[in-house]
Amino acid sequence: MTLPANSTEEILAIARRTLEIEAAAVSALAGRVDGALVQAVDLILACRGRVVVSGMGKSGHIGGKVAATLASTGTPAFFMHPAEASHGDLGMITGSDVVLALSNSGESSELVSIVPLIKRRGAKLISMTGNAASTLGRESDLHLDASVAMEACPHNLAPTASTTAALALGDALAVALLSARGFSAEDFGRTHPGGALGRRLLVHVRDVMHAGPALPVVEEAASMKEALLEMTRKGLGMTAVVDAGGRLVGVFTDGDLRRCLDRGADLHATGIAELMTRNPITVFQDALAAEAVHLMEERKINGVLAVDADGRLTGALNMHDLLRAGVV
Repeated sequence: MTLPANSTEEILAIARRTLEIEAAAVSALAGRVDGALVQAVDLILACRGRVVVSGMGKSGHIGGKVAATLASTGTPAFFMHPAEASHGDLGMITGSDVVLALSNSGESSELVSIVPLIKRRGAKLISMTGNAASTLGRESDLHLDASVAMEACPHNLAPTASTTAALALGDALAVALLSARGFSAEDFGRTHPGGALGRRLLVHVRDVMHAGPALPVVEEAASMKEALLEMTRKGLGMTAVVDAGGRLVGVFTDGDLRRCLDRGADLHATGIAELMTRNPITVFQDALAAEAVHLMEERKINGVLAVDADGRLTGALNMHDLLRAGVV
C-alpha cells in the first residue's frame, strides 16, 4: 500500500505528538513523586520474602518488565498473572512478600478480586494506579500515583502515556532500591553473567593481563638492544623497566622508540634508563577491566602496566587483550 503524498507529514506529526504527550506525562510524574515512594522503598527493603508484581492487560506487560528490573538490580521479584492467581497461582504469595499491583484504573476486576486474599495471607500491598480513590488505591497499604493527563491515543483510549508513566515509575522505584541497597556494578554483573554485559562487568585486569614469563620487563641497567629484544619476544609493544630490587621505575613503548628515532638518539650507545618514560601510568590488578579501558582511552595510550596493592609490578596488557576478552 502506498501512502498519499500528503500523509507523510501527517504521520510524522502524529508520531511527534505521541512522543511529546508521553514525555510530558513522565515529566509531570517526576513532580508528584513524594514520601509514598520513600515508604515503598522502606517497605520493600524490610521485606523478608519477594516482591510479587501483578497487572492485567497492558499493565501486566509493564509489570513483567518492572519485576525483571527489580530482580536484576538486587530486589528479588517475579511476575504473577492476576487471572491465574485465582486458579492456584495465589500460592506463590506468602505473608513475607510485598505485592506490587499495577492498574491504570485501579478497578481491574482480576486484581481487585484477589486483594482480600492477599491481605489474608499477611502480605503488604503497594498499588500503582492512575486513581488513588479507586478500589485498589483505597485498599492498598501504599499507593503510588501514576496518573496521566491524557493518553497519546487520539481517542484517549489505548494505554500509551499511562503505560509509559507506570514503566518510568517502576524504574524509579527499582533504581531507588538499587541505591539504598548499595548495589554495585559487580553485583549487577553477577545477575547478568551472559554476553558482553557480563564480560564488561566481571572481567578484572588480572584476568587478561600478561604475567609471569609473559610479562615484558628489563632491569634499569639494560641496554636498548636488550629492551628491544624483550619487546619483540613478548609482543606487547612495550616493556616495563625495574630497578635492581624489582621495583617499577619506568616503561618503554613503541611510541618512545619512534620519538627516539625522530630525535636521532644513538640506540646502540644509550641505555634504556635514559630513554624510558619514568613514573608510568599503571592500573590496579584487581580493578575491573572496564576501568582499564577507560584509563587507556582517557590517557590516549594503547597499553598499561598492572600493579598490586603495594605498587609492585604484576602484569601488562594492551587494547588487543581487552578486545579479545570482549570488554571493548
